Amino acid sequence: MIFPAMDLMDGGCVRLLKGDFGARTNYDANPVEVAQGYSAAGAEWMHIVDLDGAKNGQAEQSDLILKIANSADIKVQTGGGLRELAQIKRLLDGGVDRVVIGSLAVTNPQMVKHWLREVGSDAICVALDVNKGEDGEYRPATKGWTEASEKTIWDVIADFFGSGLRTILVTDIGRDGMQTGGNLELYKRIHTEFPTLDLITSGGVGTLEHVKDLKAIDPYGLIIGKALYEGAFTLDEAMSC
Repeated sequence: MIFPAMDLMDGGCVRLLKGDFGARTNYDANPVEVAQGYSAAGAEWMHIVDLDGAKNGQAEQSDLILKIANSADIKVQTGGGLRELAQIKRLLDGGVDRVVIGSLAVTNPQMVKHWLREVGSDAICVALDVNKGEDGEYRPATKGWTEASEKTIWDVIADFFGSGLRTILVTDIGRDGMQTGGNLELYKRIHTEFPTLDLITSGGVGTLEHVKDLKAIDPYGLIIGKALYEGAFTLDEAMSC
């Protein structure tokens, strides 16, 4: 399943290069119209990131995200700066289908497990945005990708066993926005070690061949952002290849 992505800052659509807020590209696109276009193309889901929230640790684009969710016939999963259960419930009650929790899944997993019990496993996706260390291990970055964790990705995922967690989203930060292809080796290992989880891949898609390569490992979904904004191919082509 293709998840077209939308990153929001200051009420507009943007993209960052490798998560660098200083390497930002602004797009002349109305977020509601973009979502409606994805819906018209046949996408079932879209992925929205509140980058202001991710950077500042406080959800800042919730009103716009709810407007998008209620203006387009498409399911929305969203994250960025979600730190309280009340924020999560507001989004879910207002029309969002699933929230994405990143940093807190690493720094305060017990709280996220509590939220899973409160709102249900279908309503929360844990997002792990990872860098490869000098030792070859992948470790999540937190606080809008500005801080590194000492835990490996495998430690974090294993800690959620028995919590009800169903869906994970994994981004290779080093490939994000680079359009050089997804990290197939990493995703295959996740599939092998955690076969019961629904894996959404993110980072690196730049061509239809990259899409085909990712589809071949059969993830639950794959996120595409920059390539769609810049016209490398269409959403319809990505869904059909």
